[in-house]
Amino acid sequence: MTDYGHELQFGIFPSPDADRAEDVLAMSEAADVGGLDLVTIQDHPYQAKHLDALTLLSVIGARTTSVRVALNVANLPLRPPVVLARSIATLDRLTGGRVELGLGTGAFWDAIVAAGGPRRSPGEAVTALEEAIEVVRGVWSGHGSVRVDGEHYRVQGLHAGPAPAHDVEIWLGAYKPRMLRVTGRLADGWLPSLGYAAPETLSAMNATIDEAAERAGRSPAAIRRLYNVHGRFGSGAGLLAGQPRDWAEQLAEITLDQGMSTYVLAVDRVEDVERFAAEVAPLTRELVDAERQRASARPAADAELTADAGPGAAGSEDQRPLEVRSAPSGTLVPAEVWDESTRPSAPFDPDERFTASQQATGQHLVDVHDHLRGELERLRDVVEQVAQGEVDAGRARNIINELTMRQNNWTLGAYCASYCRVVTGHHTLEDRSMFPHLRHSDPQLAPVIDRLEQEHHVIHDVLEQVDRALVQMVSGEQGTAVVREAVDLLSATLLSHLSYGERELVPALSRHGFS
Repeated sequence: MTDYGHELQFGIFPSPDADRAEDVLAMSEAADVGGLDLVTIQDHPYQAKHLDALTLLSVIGARTTSVRVALNVANLPLRPPVVLARSIATLDRLTGGRVELGLGTGAFWDAIVAAGGPRRSPGEAVTALEEAIEVVRGVWSGHGSVRVDGEHYRVQGLHAGPAPAHDVEIWLGAYKPRMLRVTGRLADGWLPSLGYAAPETLSAMNATIDEAAERAGRSPAAIRRLYNVHGRFGSGAGLLAGQPRDWAEQLAEITLDQGMSTYVLAVDRVEDVERFAAEVAPLTRELVDAERQRASARPAADAELTADAGPGAAGSEDQRPLEVRSAPSGTLVPAEVWDESTRPSAPFDPDERFTASQQATGQHLVDVHDHLRGELERLRDVVEQVAQGEVDAGRARNIINELTMRQNNWTLGAYCASYCRVVTGHHTLEDRSMFPHLRHSDPQLAPVIDRLEQEHHVIHDVLEQVDRALVQMVSGEQGTAVVREAVDLLSATLLSHLSYGERELVPALSRHGFS
């Protein structure tokens, strides 16, 4: 059993088909809304049917707020390392530190040569990769000069910089012994694919990485183990061929037995992204956390905890009263929108006790809601900035300020559109996945879920009001006051709704999980 104890992470791997650009963006936004960790894009610059990977990642970074983006993996022979390093550092700065770098030696050499790149033997390709890593990290240092005198890359006295916003990780796609040893010596992560490395082969490759890491004075645990996977939800008995619970059990087993801890799913439908985020990821975390806690507990402590917990205890985990708390609801919603006094409540025993892994499930809902609250604050800030810009533009009555005002309005409109997608996507995940599960698990929640679903429709209408106010402002029919009024109403309804949902659903989610 090899478990490096890494925090589990989950991401997606959509194909950058040029004919499906909007679908790729929609899947990326669904990953962001659903709380996934990564959106990764393959890099084949010679492929005429693909969008350019770095340009696509830039747009994805602009259309999302939390998810990290990465090349999976960069085609090094067609990406000069200095230019690649500066592109990644720039994008990392512009996204607030949300970029990582998957890196490979290159493949499909005929196509690379056709695109003007070099043809390298396997040995030459690995040497070039090692040199490129040195160049990239030299540029990212942000100080001094970069000097690499290699066989394939010679950089003499280049000024380093810009430094990225955070310590960007380098993940290597590696399978053969030499590349695995390079991963152990130099990389922050290992990124194989299921199609080339079946689960039963991972242990031996991990051992090669670990040995190389230890020889280099590194802890094997310093290297994250990522895994590109593919599957289809259904009723099959094979790997990633069944229902979400089957997926979660299989991924948890791979984590605990093979040490992999980040799963990047090849996807081509928004529905699969939503299901992976809402059902597979949280359940996999729950299963792994529970097993890790059991493995670390002493046998005597296990017996004592089981005896003390009494009937209904979940394994040997310590149980405590519910500690997850809902946020304040904020300003009261106007009575003409909805009457908060008519909201139903589900029964809740304040003395009921939950394990840490159970409480983490309820906390996940609060974390997603906190993301929405933070975005709402940013939206309000943008509205105030635009309001101030309009005053200046009107007083100056100058074309440049007119253009600036238009740009501000466009930026606000784009941001509001993005935020509306986030809120709508979150509600869609609740309606399609979480609510049906809770209805089935706890029939007493039915009136609460009915009310939450009704409020989703009301909030949708309020979002439409924000959009109409923006159109009126951009067209000159109204000033920013109408936008500010619409955003105030959105704040009141959304904050009230989130607080109500947390109060009623956190105990149920802690009790029943997501699926």
